[in-house]
Amino acid sequence: MPDESLRTIAAPFVAVGPSGVAIRTRLKHLSADDEQVLRLVGTHLGSLASKDLKRRCADGLEHSAHRWAERKRALTEEASSRWAGSITKATHDQWALSRRAQRAHIQSLQAGVRTIAHRLSLPIGEKGNKRAPGGYRSAQEWFAKTRRLQVLQDRLSAEQADHAVGRVRVVRGGKRLARNRHHLHAAQLTQAQWRQRWEASRWFLQADGESGKRFGNETIRVTPDGEVSLKLPAPLAHLANAPHGRYTFTGAALFHHRGEEWADRITTNRAVAYRIHYDTDRSRWYLTASWTIPPVKTVPLSHARTGGLISVDTNADHLAAWRLDQHGNPCGEPRRFFYDLSGTANHRDAQVRHALIRLLHWAQRHGLSIAIEDLDFTAEKTREKHGRQKRFRQVISGMPVSKLRARLVSMAAELGITIIAVDPAYTSRWGAQHWLGPLTYTTRKTTRHDAASIAIGRRALGHRIRRRTAPPPHDQSDRAGHRTAQARRGTRGREGTRPRIPGPRTRSVSPDAARTRETSASTTVRDAPVDQDWVQDSLLLTD
Repeated sequence: MPDESLRTIAAPFVAVGPSGVAIRTRLKHLSADDEQVLRLVGTHLGSLASKDLKRRCADGLEHSAHRWAERKRALTEEASSRWAGSITKATHDQWALSRRAQRAHIQSLQAGVRTIAHRLSLPIGEKGNKRAPGGYRSAQEWFAKTRRLQVLQDRLSAEQADHAVGRVRVVRGGKRLARNRHHLHAAQLTQAQWRQRWEASRWFLQADGESGKRFGNETIRVTPDGEVSLKLPAPLAHLANAPHGRYTFTGAALFHHRGEEWADRITTNRAVAYRIHYDTDRSRWYLTASWTIPPVKTVPLSHARTGGLISVDTNADHLAAWRLDQHGNPCGEPRRFFYDLSGTANHRDAQVRHALIRLLHWAQRHGLSIAIEDLDFTAEKTREKHGRQKRFRQVISGMPVSKLRARLVSMAAELGITIIAVDPAYTSRWGAQHWLGPLTYTTRKTTRHDAASIAIGRRALGHRIRRRTAPPPHDQSDRAGHRTAQARRGTRGREGTRPRIPGPRTRSVSPDAARTRETSASTTVRDAPVDQDWVQDSLLLTD
């Protein structure tokens, strides 16, 4: 009978590939006039984007196509129709993103309120179980949690009220950077450095692509030779150095990564979106090109399982991987791909990317799919859920789950490798229970993460995580009966001993068969039967 206390495990599925492509290159050899034009255009369009976002947030749930048209007409007078379209689209995307973040925050607050209310209802010091936490340890902690419960309930009420009327909180440039203004010493920034970052983050220099237009974009145009030009807004038209109110930069932009794909698109006038970004730390200008691609056709799950796969367990500092055959048996030695998540965001991103490259190259050499957990820690890292386990909360908060999964799927699609996502429930526990001991030798130290990767792979292959029960330990023969866990779940007695079937394979005969000769007694007194009668004959034989 299945354990009713365990949650339902979702079926594995093939991950869908990326729907878009983005490449970036540096804008080199820009003159002082070029940089001045970029700053002026970015500042002007950034102010228009801020005003448009304010109007969109004020509309809330009352937004309609009519109000969208009014906002776009107002922006067209101060810029152009194409710039107005890009600004309004970016505004809608920003509002929708804030709306999703608001719903996620509400769910997190609701989970915290439920957990605290449950623990407060229990007696002080009562122990919990694996399914639910117990009571608080002391009366002081209980009192502190009552106060925190009131704080969370107030926050939840405020967020629910905002969500009901469609009110969101958005900061152009980022809330973290805005708060750094009041903590410059902790952020290791001077006021001038902060001001430069703040202004650069609020510039608006991005344009949506247009299919059928010259080189795929009329607002920011890049030719196959790398010549970059943009359409100046109406108030800055006097800065134009090319016909039709355009400004052509002296620098060039050449895309090396996916350059051929980009060139094919712009030569056929297919839509390509561009974004110009200024890196204040390096004092460099960058150009990002992006476009949509048709969805990659995913292979059937049965085809992805052919020949086995490579299963991966995601951890805070490495990827634990093991190759499994189609029957779920581990082959060869486990592999570990380490990365360091300390340091800057760019350093962490590079570490994850390098680890994934090594993993994908290994899978490509063997022509196998990759099975990975479908992790989601958005609601699993609150202090109300894990209590005093601060170290554990820091570990799961530092794991780049969403970024690693997105990068793995996109990079695997380029190499033609299929990604299978599985439910992560109980993989670490059951993997260690059934696979850690048998796979640990004197010459190989298997970790819990390696065992978890086997559990992930077996679940992706459709097998049970529980391994086949080993033969009896005393002589590895059938004398005590061979047990197996590979029988179907509906089979009665699948955990019992295997019946003794006569035949040449087992070297046994039927128990009802007649014996051809009597069993001879032992030749030693020690092994003689205890019920044997001994008869002493006379030494002198007479007639």
